[in-house]
Amino acid sequence: MNQEIAVKVNIIGTGISNISLEETISIFNSWIDKNEKKRVCVTPVNCLLWANDNNELRKIYNSADLTLCDGVPLLWAARMLNSPLKGRVTGLDLLPRYIEECYRRNYSLFFMGASEGVAEALKRKCEAMYPGIRIKGTYSPPFADRFSDEENTKICSLINQAAPDVLWVSLTAPKQDFWIYEQLQNLHVHIAIGVGGAFEVTLGSIQRAPVFMQKAGLEWLYRLLKEPRRLYKRYLLEAPRFIPLLIKQKLKNMG
Repeated sequence: MNQEIAVKVNIIGTGISNISLEETISIFNSWIDKNEKKRVCVTPVNCLLWANDNNELRKIYNSADLTLCDGVPLLWAARMLNSPLKGRVTGLDLLPRYIEECYRRNYSLFFMGASEGVAEALKRKCEAMYPGIRIKGTYSPPFADRFSDEENTKICSLINQAAPDVLWVSLTAPKQDFWIYEQLQNLHVHIAIGVGGAFEVTLGSIQRAPVFMQKAGLEWLYRLLKEPRRLYKRYLLEAPRFIPLLIKQKLKNMG
């Protein structure tokens, strides 16, 4: 597991970076200032479950420069394993917070992904909130489980013409994590990070759960009630597998 930047806590085989939101922002700033190239994954429980079944995905998360704790259940899991995490760092919190930081420090951004028009609308909202912010481009590729070589060449060319400091990718997990891992060597960026549906939430087209539900670890329930047809499998069929896997790891650690 890549632990050069922050120690990772092993939760069912995936290392989660033990880092706070403010520390994440500080590290991002350092990477950009030092002209480095880094890959960041934002990982809720379901990402860990998918990685448990997919060695390649587990490798992607474990080799990432940061693998962020997206969700209260991972905080509970780490505590149960006697390796508490400093806090959660969700894409929904990090994206708006770091957009503001980019404005303050004159870093440049590129929004890639989401449904047609979402990235461009987010760009307009940011420019209205932060006049002079350097959003150097947006692109929403056509939906595909896997992009063609021609489409990947087009995407990389658009991004490289802009050469942003931060590339935000909204393709849903784990598709965004595979794409960044496979294309990073072709990209002229400092930080590439997948943030799932954070574009829509930051834009305001999708409402986030109330704060009390976020803190209680019930954000998943709010999302399920909002989008039951799309999310029932993730939260009602896949997520319950997490508890027995966690208990198995706890018992193994005790042995």
